[in-house]
Amino acid sequence: MEATKKEHQLLVSVSPHVKSEETTSRIMWSVSIALLPAFLAGVYFFGPRAVFITALCIISCAVFEKLYLKIVDKQSTVGDGSAVLTGLLLGMNMPASLWSFSPFTAHVPVIASFIAVVITKQLFGGLGFNVFNPALIGRAFALISWPKAMTIWNEPTAAFMAMDAKTTATPLGILKEEGVAKLLEVFGDKMSLYQHLLTGNRAGSIGETSAIAILIGGLFLLFRGYISWHIPVSFLGSAAVMAWIFGGKGALFSGDPIVHLISGGMMLGAWFMATDYVTSPSVRRGQILFGAGCGVLTMIIRLKGGFPEGVMFAILIMNCFAPLIDRGFRSKVFGAVKTATAKEIKK
Repeated sequence: MEATKKEHQLLVSVSPHVKSEETTSRIMWSVSIALLPAFLAGVYFFGPRAVFITALCIISCAVFEKLYLKIVDKQSTVGDGSAVLTGLLLGMNMPASLWSFSPFTAHVPVIASFIAVVITKQLFGGLGFNVFNPALIGRAFALISWPKAMTIWNEPTAAFMAMDAKTTATPLGILKEEGVAKLLEVFGDKMSLYQHLLTGNRAGSIGETSAIAILIGGLFLLFRGYISWHIPVSFLGSAAVMAWIFGGKGALFSGDPIVHLISGGMMLGAWFMATDYVTSPSVRRGQILFGAGCGVLTMIIRLKGGFPEGVMFAILIMNCFAPLIDRGFRSKVFGAVKTATAKEIKK
């Protein structure tokens, strides 16, 4: 009888009780795979320099994580793919000109990788405890420390073995400094401009050039259920509205939202950076507010700030508010009893 009783005892464990085959490692490697179309587009347009810079970031991130965990006597987590994903994102946010910039600047990706993995992630407790997106903090540090090297852009070469390339301004840089008329003069008519921005045949960071390639990867994540539509759609939607209303010269509702959506890091940020599990809200309604905040801040910086681009700063600022947003949009606990307020008690 005693044995029978033990067999029928219920084991109560802490929630959540939903089981899934998905693991951290599987998710991280899947996101890395989703980034491959954008990375390969960057390699096509910028040649082996894109490979060298991105590989240097990936190797540096993995090595720094392994060394740090060995120093603090913790089990290595390099195999879960998070360090590789951070290095891939960091490399894709770097200009290809870093490899040909004089003086030699190979140390920039290495130091940025250290800031991303050790300072931003591991010192906060490791994966799941970091407040800010590690890759964006690494890029922000590089931009502040080496502004000249990080703001020189090469023209796309469309040749894999080409190592030298002319420098030029990004579409957002031209738009910021000289206006849409100059942008159309450089690229031709609007349809030609859109074509260059969509395919990636223009200056920019390694992984942000091809909007179509980024969209393919983003839709893959959406289809697999790794991300939801809430952050990307609210991010891009709010940015489009802001660009349409305030993006034109001299009149409201005269801006071109398409140019802003497919230029710079907007697509990469909306689909791959702002949707980071750790640094974004987990509640769906909160994700919409988070994405909208990213879009609005991006356009404020682009239109009124000193930088032609604002995606990186916008996401990092909204990372600060992610815990507060989650708290404000906290889901109602099933079966919880509402505590009466002082006014309700008097009544």
